[in-house]
Amino acid sequence: MQRSLVIMVKEPRPGRVKTRLGRDIGMVGAAWWFRHQTRSLIRRLRDPRWQIVLAVAPDREGLISPIWPADLPRAAQGRGDLGDRMGWMLRGMPPGPVCLIGADIPGISRTHIAGAFKALGSAQMAFGPAHDGGYWLVGAQRYGALPSGLFRNVRWSTEYALADTLSSVPGQRVALLNPLRDVDTVADLKP
Repeated sequence: MQRSLVIMVKEPRPGRVKTRLGRDIGMVGAAWWFRHQTRSLIRRLRDPRWQIVLAVAPDREGLISPIWPADLPRAAQGRGDLGDRMGWMLRGMPPGPVCLIGADIPGISRTHIAGAFKALGSAQMAFGPAHDGGYWLVGAQRYGALPSGLFRNVRWSTEYALADTLSSVPGQRVALLNPLRDVDTVADLKP
């Protein structure tokens, strides 16, 4: 079965990406940071052990954007809140384990992704906690249906996002990975 790594990306346009960071460093600076961070992340995570799929937004522009590497498959994120879009991407991948990440995690490496896929050998779901209470990765075995309430009633962009998500997967074998830092504000850019 194919391993899929889905990277959630947005067109790096001022005012459309990393707006909380943009309030600190300006919207142009935030878009510039996101564009270069995403390019570096994709290059760093290429590996023959999994297929990278870019989950793009906005749907129409993202699918045809020349910013993303032409050799990587793209899928439109679709509508709804973050949970709706992540659920859609997890369910829409080919059979086999799938991991989904955001593009704003500077410290992520192939070792982290390989560890997540390894954890999915025995766990039904895997989560990579972020230091702010959210998470940098969600993974699913995908040998059966995903929990029907997955991502329901999650308070996104709060310190409760991971706890809320975990409460939406009762009865599942869950693996928690090592925490990493995502970038939401200028303070997150400091090592």
